[in-house]
Amino acid sequence: MNENSRAFAAARRVIGGALGWLLIWLAGGALALWLKASFGAVALAVAGGWVLFSVFTLYFFRDPEPRTPASLEAIVAPGHGLVDCVDEAVEPEFMEGVCRRISIFLSVFDVHVQNAPVAGKVAFLRHQAGQFLSALKTESAGCNENVLIGIESGERPGERIAVRQIAGLIARRIVTWANVGDTVSRGQRLGLIQYGSRCDLYLPLSAQITVGPGDRVVGGETVVAKRALWGDRLERTPTVAESSLPV
Repeated sequence: MNENSRAFAAARRVIGGALGWLLIWLAGGALALWLKASFGAVALAVAGGWVLFSVFTLYFFRDPEPRTPASLEAIVAPGHGLVDCVDEAVEPEFMEGVCRRISIFLSVFDVHVQNAPVAGKVAFLRHQAGQFLSALKTESAGCNENVLIGIESGERPGERIAVRQIAGLIARRIVTWANVGDTVSRGQRLGLIQYGSRCDLYLPLSAQITVGPGDRVVGGETVVAKRALWGDRLERTPTVAESSLPV
């Protein structure tokens, strides 16, 4: 199956499931309201609700083709949504320590497909069961159900970058299409989170962040960071605290 049809296939499954429940409800309603004139109105209202749900589901599972930048220095957003946190965090499993983090909140009106921020090889994949707190809270990344995808960059030897798919209050299912050992291109689709969620991007300390809280980003397209170069070596960008120190 082509990647850009996977989201549509997921939408069909959701709509089909909703249709099954609709038919069961109508059958029960027909039995309960047998010979009552109001049943037709009830059935029409329920059918109309299913149509509206189907239209919204197709809208929610839309999957536009990203216009991925060609620059090898660019690291693109792994998801569509609002950047609400840029900080340093500890990610011990794949990044193995302190790294830069960009956290993106995805509302129910955003595209919910995740994209590879760089080209490389999927070297790590771990699903973690957890709670379903509101994804509006950045701390939900630490306790909500999530999937961590670790990528060994093919654009910078030794560089590691990770994407975390995080479930939310409404998002109760994370679908990951990437597998360990897969080679991915920058902007390639990694997976899908259904109905409101969060996506975190973990970067080396040397990365130069180009977005900040309040910025809206497009998955696979918006440049959220660049690799800092100093001669042939990477130079770490100072943190906010370090930049305030006297020279």
